[in-house]
Amino acid sequence: MSRIKTLIIGLVLLLSGPLLTGCSALRLAYANGSQLSWWWLDGYFDFSREQAPQVKQAIDRWFDWHRGTQIGPTTALLAAAGQRVVEPTTPEQTCQWQDRIRELFEPSLARAIADFSGHVPGLGEAQFKHLEQRYLKANDEMRDEFLQPDAALRLQESIKRTVERAERIYGTLADTQRRVISSGVTASPFNPELWLAERQRRQRDTLQTLRQLVADKADREQRIGALKALVQRTEVSPNPDYRAYQAKLRIYNCALAAQIHNSTTPAQRLQARDNLRGWEEDLRTLVAPGG
Repeated sequence: MSRIKTLIIGLVLLLSGPLLTGCSALRLAYANGSQLSWWWLDGYFDFSREQAPQVKQAIDRWFDWHRGTQIGPTTALLAAAGQRVVEPTTPEQTCQWQDRIRELFEPSLARAIADFSGHVPGLGEAQFKHLEQRYLKANDEMRDEFLQPDAALRLQESIKRTVERAERIYGTLADTQRRVISSGVTASPFNPELWLAERQRRQRDTLQTLRQLVADKADREQRIGALKALVQRTEVSPNPDYRAYQAKLRIYNCALAAQIHNSTTPAQRLQARDNLRGWEEDLRTLVAPGG
């Protein structure tokens, strides 16, 4: 993996949603990460009264591990990006940034898989039914946000989301910069119908995998192996048409992110640098004594 040569805008524009929204918000979210994660997981699996304490303890252990081992690499990445955010970038560099972000997440994901595998045997059919219903609700929410029947409204909302994400980094954008985003989003190969279809495939795959592990009474190594394979199929679709679409979209988004960054003023890039430094300091505070 090459050194970080790209910019924080890649994180905001290329990932599925905004990860950082401000120093105090970041610190507050992480400080309450265990509780927020519990609410999220329980919303999908509806854990029983007997399961809940064990799952909560596992989440707490994961956050303890993450705080002790992953904050350092994350702050280092932010520091490196802060040094480069005042410079122009290229599409290739932006894609490298995305790759570096994914690489940073890999240990956390591997740890989560190992921890969650211990709770799979206790899942029952009622919970799988609950998960199915939660998936249906999530898909309806996605349709409301990304699949408006009116094509003009759908485009307008997509442009609005991209502007908001860019402004979280650079501050208020000028009209010329908004036009860059508008033109770029309008020409984007992004296809929410394909995304929804792939999302539904992943959901079916997840349910089938979990049900099979329970039915087979799989041991720990089998569970971890199956969950790792599930994650791999999530990241790299078995559908060749979707893989081709995803590769095309990635290249386009990297180019658009670079174009947006290169349209910013020196003052906006300094604002981006300050934001990065603020997030870096916020994370350092979390691992400082008494943090």
